[in-house]
Amino acid sequence: MAADEDAGEVDGVMRRNIAALIEVRKRREKEKNRQETIADAITAFTGSLRFVYIHAAIFGGWIVINTGVIPGVTPFDPFPFVMLAMIASVEAIFLSTFVLISQNRMAAMADQRADLDLQVNLLAEHEITRLIHLIDDIARQVGVPAGGGEDLDALKRDVKPEVVLEEIARAEKELER
Repeated sequence: MAADEDAGEVDGVMRRNIAALIEVRKRREKEKNRQETIADAITAFTGSLRFVYIHAAIFGGWIVINTGVIPGVTPFDPFPFVMLAMIASVEAIFLSTFVLISQNRMAAMADQRADLDLQVNLLAEHEITRLIHLIDDIARQVGVPAGGGEDLDALKRDVKPEVVLEEIARAEKELER
């Protein structure tokens, strides 16, 4: 029965956390300005198969019309389809800009999630370090040998993120040499 109660409590915590994350996403979505909303809508549409089908039909029709294979239809952009190439190039410039706008916003959100992950991980590490201290103290009081030595002493120290980042940077510089 206790295991079922624990599972219910975990489910409750999980549900609360999921609801909080969804609420934050909804709030961020409402906080988007008009330009971000437009850029996201254009990016979503241009990343769809519907967009591909429409372009295949337009470009295919353009090419068929301008190759002169349809009797009675005068080509307006004969081969090498200079006007079509110019239109496609201008469209590509604008579409890439919209995609970059959306990607920049998504990157900023990913950075926020990474910061949250780091903070949660640092808090969990701190709590575990405190638990190791507590267990070691209890073991000493009841006369149980710890048997950890240097490893236990290392585990009792909080991780300092700035030191870890400096070590990563140092290791990366060594790899570049």
